[in-house]
Formats: sequence, structure tokens, C-alpha cells
Amino acid sequence: MSTPADLRYAKSHEWVRREADGTVTVGITHHAQEQLGDIVFVQPPEVGRALKQGEECAVVESVKAAADIYAPVSGEVVAANAELADAPEKINQDAWGAWIFRVRPAQPAEIDTLLSAADYDKLAAEESK
Repeated sequence: MSTPADLRYAKSHEWVRREADGTVTVGITHHAQEQLGDIVFVQPPEVGRALKQGEECAVVESVKAAADIYAPVSGEVVAANAELADAPEKINQDAWGAWIFRVRPAQPAEIDTLLSAADYDKLAAEESK
């Protein structure tokens, strides 16, 4: 599965998409969901929570393991994907479409410090060796 070039990526396997309203949407990458296996539970951060870049803020559990999700940018959580409470497997079905939460970035320039698709692919390939 190809890594979308229009997204930015954290080394901890979160993706970020800039939205027209200035917020950013956050999910986990296809590589991350592949490593986790069948996802059975998602705990997003609470709406209104202030996040610092790199801070643990959510949890994704699979039949194999639980994984922390880290804030790829600092800011305030403005939405959480309620669909994932009843259907966490949507992440396995479409990791690029099944977002976990949205943030209004405190410092939008932090997005530019994240990895490009090509750089993320290199990271994922190294980890898969």
C-alpha cells in the first residue's frame, strides 16, 4: 500500500492531514496497523485536552498488543472519531481514512518538522528488516 504524499508523518507512526479550517486530522499509518494486527479498541484523547508534541495522548489496542499514540503536533483536541468506539477495525480496513482525532495546532510550523511520505517509507522499511 502506498504512503500518501499529501500527509506528514511522525516517527512514532502517526499521520497528519492539514484541513481547510486550520485543524489537523491524526491517525495511525498503514504500517502501524499492520504491525498491531486486528484492532479491537481505540481510546482517543478527550476533546478540549491540550497536547504537547510527542506526548502520549491515545491508545490503540489489538489482539496482540496495546500501543500508545503520540501527539504529532501541539494543540487543542477539537474532535475525536466516535465511530471507532463501535468499529475500531475501520483502522485495519483503511488506515489512511480512519482518523482518530483532530487538533487545532498551537504552532502550525511543527507540521513541517514531520516526515515526508518518502522519509516515512524509509523509516518503515528499516523497522521491517
